Amino acid sequence: MAESNNPSRVSGPPRIASIDILRALTMVLMIFVNDLWSLKSIPAWLGHVEQGVDGIGLADVVFPAFLFIVGMSLPFAIDNRRKKGDTGIQITGHILLRTISLLVMGVFLVNGETFNAAATGMARYLWNPICCLSFILIWNAYPPTTGKALKYGLKSIGMIALLVLAFIYRGGTEGDIYRFSPQWWGILGLIGWAYLVSALVVLWSKNRLAYLLLAWTFFALLSIAAKAKWFSIDALSFIPGAISGGTLTGLALGGVVASQVFRYYRERRDDRTMTYLFGAAIVILVALSVLTRPYWGLAKLGATPAWLFLCSAFTLGAFVIIYWISDVYGKAAWFNLIRPAGTDTLLCYLMPYFVYFILRVLHVRWPEVLVTGGVGLVKSFLLALLCVWLTRILNGVGVKLKL
Repeated sequence: MAESNNPSRVSGPPRIASIDILRALTMVLMIFVNDLWSLKSIPAWLGHVEQGVDGIGLADVVFPAFLFIVGMSLPFAIDNRRKKGDTGIQITGHILLRTISLLVMGVFLVNGETFNAAATGMARYLWNPICCLSFILIWNAYPPTTGKALKYGLKSIGMIALLVLAFIYRGGTEGDIYRFSPQWWGILGLIGWAYLVSALVVLWSKNRLAYLLLAWTFFALLSIAAKAKWFSIDALSFIPGAISGGTLTGLALGGVVASQVFRYYRERRDDRTMTYLFGAAIVILVALSVLTRPYWGLAKLGATPAWLFLCSAFTLGAFVIIYWISDVYGKAAWFNLIRPAGTDTLLCYLMPYFVYFILRVLHVRWPEVLVTGGVGLVKSFLLALLCVWLTRILNGVGVKLKL
């Protein structure tokens, strides 16, 4: 979740259109592939590859792309805070608070996956929208005109709602009922852990490329070591798997390295050299994926090194293409339709939960033709665009999430 920079402020750097657009495209794809469960008779390559299978589908590329983009945004966000006068300790505090926020949201949404309505005494379809509404109340960037009493009152309501939900929650099945717990960290939580390490590396390295490249190499090797079982997993059980496994943090740090190289050549207006260098990096990453795949496979659910290298290559290639279209040739307006998904990504991510809730309350049942084949894919794509449109509407009335 990249930090928003207001281009009208003198103290902040201008937004990089290509990063916003790539983030927006990734979020639209994320909402799209997350809706594929509602369809049938669609190409298998669009979905996730099953556990233990060597392969990759479109859905397996979206999450790592988002992690890579999180990394790309970090140097800009941290430099912006430095320019505002924040000290290293203040920035570290902000990083920790942001990580905790992502972990909290991730855990609440994960518990919704195993929610037991009868044991909890609440309809299952209420859990996610209440959680998401609470997130908005807590982390909304309220307009300056909002009174303090109203602002903190709404934040308090959101916090109390989450505490009540956590207290009454019961999950599992009859005979195996359990209480609220971090079963796993969820997508947002995994992003949070990768963000924590990557942000601290950026902060402590002070953007020195050699240190950033060394950090990426360390986590890439850690990914290999974890899969090769060169060390005992139990010995690192106190460290979240998103960090100790190496792969997820490696994806984010790959974005950090790419961002620093991009900034260096962009300041010198040397787009061609940058493109050649990124092209070489893509070739190397694909080669590393090919070399490591025979040993541990290519799999998202296995978080394998080959997946790390290949998805980094895909995302870097997509960034180069979008950069030339939007920033070099000045065609950023082509992507205005989806721009809110890149500037308020977290709010956009939450929108499907509200859409599904409304459909459930209205008892909407899609006709067979709308959930089958190509027509079904169009339906899911339009749903993703609807979520972007709702984000734009909410931004217009003062609802903007900022961690």
